[in-house]
Amino acid sequence: MTQLSPPGVRSRRARWRSSGTGGGEDDTPTPAGPVAGAGPGDPDASGLVGRLRADSVVTLLVVVACVVFVFVQLQPSQLLRDTTPAGGDMGAHVWLPAYLKRVLLPHGQLFGWTMDWYAGFPALTYYFPLPMVAIALTSYVLPYDIAFKLVTASGLIMLPVACWALGRLARIRFPGPACLAAASLPYLFGREYSIYGGNIASTMAGEFSFSVSLAFAVLFLGLVARGLRTGRGRILAALVLGACGLSHVLPLFFAIVGSLALLALQFSVRRTVWLATVGVVGGLLIAFWALPFEYRLPYATNMGYGKITAYIATLFPKGDLWLFILAAIGATLAFTRANLIGRWLAVMTGVCALVFVATPASRLWNARALPFWFLCLYLLAGIAFAEAGSAVTEAIVAQRNRDRAPSAAAASPWRFVAVPIVTLLVALGWVGYPLRILPGGKVLANGDYSWAGIASSDNSYIHDWVHWNYSGYQSAGKSSRATYFALIRTMRRIGATDGCGRSMYEYEPAINDMGTPDALMLLPYWTKGCISTMEGLYYESSATTPYHFLDAAELSTQPSNPMRGLDYPSQPDVTLGIEHLQMFGVRYFLAVSPTIEAQAARNPSLKLLASVGPYPTDVTNGNQTTVQRQTWKIYEVRNAPLVSPLANQPVVVPHTLATATTWLHLSESWYLDPARWNVYLAAAGPKSWARVPAGDTTPPVHPEPHTTVRDVHLHEESLSFDVSRVGVPVVVKVSYFPNWHVQGASGIYRVTPNLMVVVPTSHHVSLTYGSTPVDWIGIGLSVLGLIALVLMWRFPVGRWVAPDGSVVDAAAPRRRAAHTRRRPPTGG
Repeated sequence: MTQLSPPGVRSRRARWRSSGTGGGEDDTPTPAGPVAGAGPGDPDASGLVGRLRADSVVTLLVVVACVVFVFVQLQPSQLLRDTTPAGGDMGAHVWLPAYLKRVLLPHGQLFGWTMDWYAGFPALTYYFPLPMVAIALTSYVLPYDIAFKLVTASGLIMLPVACWALGRLARIRFPGPACLAAASLPYLFGREYSIYGGNIASTMAGEFSFSVSLAFAVLFLGLVARGLRTGRGRILAALVLGACGLSHVLPLFFAIVGSLALLALQFSVRRTVWLATVGVVGGLLIAFWALPFEYRLPYATNMGYGKITAYIATLFPKGDLWLFILAAIGATLAFTRANLIGRWLAVMTGVCALVFVATPASRLWNARALPFWFLCLYLLAGIAFAEAGSAVTEAIVAQRNRDRAPSAAAASPWRFVAVPIVTLLVALGWVGYPLRILPGGKVLANGDYSWAGIASSDNSYIHDWVHWNYSGYQSAGKSSRATYFALIRTMRRIGATDGCGRSMYEYEPAINDMGTPDALMLLPYWTKGCISTMEGLYYESSATTPYHFLDAAELSTQPSNPMRGLDYPSQPDVTLGIEHLQMFGVRYFLAVSPTIEAQAARNPSLKLLASVGPYPTDVTNGNQTTVQRQTWKIYEVRNAPLVSPLANQPVVVPHTLATATTWLHLSESWYLDPARWNVYLAAAGPKSWARVPAGDTTPPVHPEPHTTVRDVHLHEESLSFDVSRVGVPVVVKVSYFPNWHVQGASGIYRVTPNLMVVVPTSHHVSLTYGSTPVDWIGIGLSVLGLIALVLMWRFPVGRWVAPDGSVVDAAAPRRRAAHTRRRPPTGG
C-alpha cells in the first residue's frame, strides 16, 4: 500500500531515483537526459539532493503553519473542554454518536431503529456513518464531548494537508503544493455562505460530515492524479474514495466528477481501466450502506428546498472581486505553464457553475454546488501565486545569470522559498483582518478595525460561532441555560414517576438561547431514551417528518415551517394538534407561550403535570425583541396509546408507494381532515380490504368487531402486545419502514399518515426491526469489494506508460520492499 511521505522527508525511493536506476520519488522514471519541464521550482531539478531540501523544509513549515492556525482559531480552550457542543444543527448531532455507542455498537450494529425521534426512524440509513462511528469509537478513549468536538473539527484541520497532498501527488512544481495549502485558509474562513458545507461557518452550522468528506475527496483526487501517471495506488485510492462516500455523498460526487476530469486531461484506455477499477471497488466497499440508502429513498422525506436562481449574485458576490481576478490569473498561468492541477481546477470551476445553474429543483439542492465552486476558485488563486511567483523569480534569476550556464542558474531552491511564504502571509492577512487578530491592529472608538492604516467595519462572525458551539450548552453565555437544564431535570423526573414516552414541544425562536433552536431535540439524549421527541434533526430520514411540522404549526405561535409545500394552518389550533398527537401516541406536550397555554388549559385531553419557570427570556415578535418572563408547562396527553384496535377496516389505495411525494399528497389531505379518520388509507393489505382510487374521500366503511389491546412493551427495535380477539386490524403508532417484521400477525401494512397496521393471527403479536434482502445484498457487495482489494494487492499493475511517454514499473516499489525484507542483516 502506498505511503505518503510528509513534505520535509525525502524517502528511500527518492535516493534510489537519484542513483539513476529507476522510477523517482513520485514513482516516475528519471530519463537519461534533463527532466522534461524541470526548472528551478521542479522537484526533479538538478542539485536538489539530500534528505532535507529547501523546498521540502519551506513546504513543511507552510503546511504546519496552516494546520496550527486553523486549530488555534478553533479555540483549543473550548475544543478540549468537556462540555456538550451546541449551536445550529451541531447541537442536535450530539445525539446520534451517543445512541450509536449506547445502543447499536454493544449489539454489533452500525445501523438500526430508534424510537427517540419522529415516532421512530432508521438510524444511519439516510445519514453518513463514518464520522459518527469515529466519534463513538474515540469516546471510548476520550470523554464523549471532547471526542465529538475533535471529530467535528478534523475535516477543517485536514483540508490544508489534503490540498498540499493534491499538489504533491499530482507532481506540480514547487512552490505549488505549499501555495494550495495556504489557499485553503481563506476558503475555510470564507463567509460567502454559512450552511452549505466545507467552510468553518458551515461546520459550526452542523455540516461537519461534509468537511470530513471534502478532505477525503481532495486527497482522493491527488491519488487519482498520481495513479493516472504511474498506475500505482489503486488500493489506497479505493479506500479513500470509500471513506469519502461514507462521510458525505456530495463530496463523493465532486470526487467522481473530478477524477473523470483528470482522466479527460490525460486520456488513455489503460488510465480509464485504472480509474474504473478504483471507482468500482470504492463503490463496492460502501455498498453495505449506499445500496439500502438508494433503494429506500421512497421512504425518506424531500424537504423541497427551493432552487437558487440569483445565479450571478450568488456565484460572484461583490466582496470577492479579488478572488475572481486571482482565479482568472491562476487559470491562465496554469494553461501557459503546463500546470495540471491548475488546468483541472479551471475545468472543475466551470463544471461547478454549470451544475449550480442547470440543476433543477429537486432533492439535490443546487446550492450544494457552491462549496466546490468556491474551493476551486480559492485553489486557483493559490495556483496564481505559485505560478506568478515562480515566473517572476525565474525572470529575475535569468536576468542576473545571463552569462552563466542554465544549470547553475537553476541550482538553488532558496531563490523560490519566498513564493510560498508570501502566499501564506497574504492568506493569513486576508483571513486575520476580519477576524481582527493581526499584530498591531486595533478597534477604533466607532467600532471599526484598523490595521496598517486600513480601517473597516468588517467583523467576522467565525470566532463567535466557534465559541458558541464549543463552549457548550453548559456555558454561561447561553442566557436560557438555567431554563434548559431545569426542563431536562423536570422531564427526567416525570419519566421516572409517570413513565417514559414521546413528547412534543412548542417551537419558539427563543429556544436558541438554550444553545440552539434544536436544543429540546436532545431530550432523549439527556434522559437516555426515556423521553423521546417527535422532532429530530435528520428531517429527510423519516417519512413522518411532514406530519410533525404540521403538528408544530398547530401547536406553536411562531412555527418554523421549514418544509416547503405543506398546507400549514394560518394560526394555532391546539384542539386539532392534540388530536394529531394522540394519533401518534405522544404522551407529553410542552407549551411555553401564553396563547398555547391558554388553549391547552381548556383542552380536556391534557392534564397539567408540572411547570418550569418563570425565567427571563428574549422574546422576538416581528422586528422587536423584549425580555419577558416565560414559564414552560408540561402536560400529559390522555388517550394516546401506542397500539389501538381499529373500529373500521382500512381501505387500500393502490400504486401509492412509487415515490415519497405520491404517498405524501395522499396522506396529507387525509391527515388534515378529521372527518376521514374513521377509515385509514393503506398502501397495501389483505384481499378482503376494499380498493379505492386515490381521490376517493368517502371510502366504504366496514366495522370491525370489538377487541382490546393490553401488555404493550416498547423497546428500541421491538414492540409486543396482546389482543383479546384475532383477525381485527390493530394500528401500531410507530413510523412505517420496510425493515419491520412481525410474528403472530399477517403482514405489516403502511397506513396514513405513516403508521403500521397488523392483522393478528395470534393473541400475542411481536414486531422486530431487522434486515431485508437489499441489506444483505449490500453487505455481500462490500465483501466483494474487500476481495477485490486483496486481488489488487496480489496482482499489481505492471509496466505503465506515463503521460510524458516514459515507462513506469508500477510494481517496482513492492519488489524493492520485499527485497529489503529478505536481505540478511549485516554487521557484527
